[in-house]
Amino acid sequence: MKKTINLFAALLFLAVLGSFVSAPKQDGWISIFDGKSLNGWKVGENAGSFSVVDGAIQVAGPRAHLFYEGPIKNHMFKNFEFRAQVMTKPGANSGIYIHTDYQEKGWPSKGYEIQVNNSHTDWKRTGSLYDIQDVKETYVKDNEWYTEYIRVEGKRITVKINDKTVVDYEETDIDKRSADHLNRILSSGTFALQAHDPKSVVLFKDIQVKPLTE
Repeated sequence: MKKTINLFAALLFLAVLGSFVSAPKQDGWISIFDGKSLNGWKVGENAGSFSVVDGAIQVAGPRAHLFYEGPIKNHMFKNFEFRAQVMTKPGANSGIYIHTDYQEKGWPSKGYEIQVNNSHTDWKRTGSLYDIQDVKETYVKDNEWYTEYIRVEGKRITVKINDKTVVDYEETDIDKRSADHLNRILSSGTFALQAHDPKSVVLFKDIQVKPLTE
């Protein structure tokens, strides 16, 4: 009887753990940040640029990139919807990488960067598909939470800021790319959050993904 109870307890624990790790919702969205720790995420150089503060990932420090390395889809996404609540502090610059791979240091060489910047000196504003289809307008303010949404399906990338479409891009021009942009292409990969510089402070929370049919 004791062995049976222990087995039941172990199975129950695994079931609860599994639901916690993936945190599925009825509408298909899955949380990839637990709001308490950086479990499932990996950073190389300057790891201190990322911490968890009041349920959010705080980005504050020298250049670094925090890559999702968790169990959802074995952190390998092709077609998906992604969304996060984001808050920028004045003068902050950051970004969300898609279809990228873990790198120990340097700027990610693979995938696209979707810009996070409402008041930094760089004119390429929040929602820009960085250096590919840039946004000049500022749609949200510093010190306020907003939703940054990214959808990738086939060769199309859509970016929305608080439900307003700011980028609708179809990848048809890769043969015209400069040499340093040849790896900014759609393939598959994970997500990464960027620490741009020591003066840039950004917060991310409610980070979720919805895998789509490939």
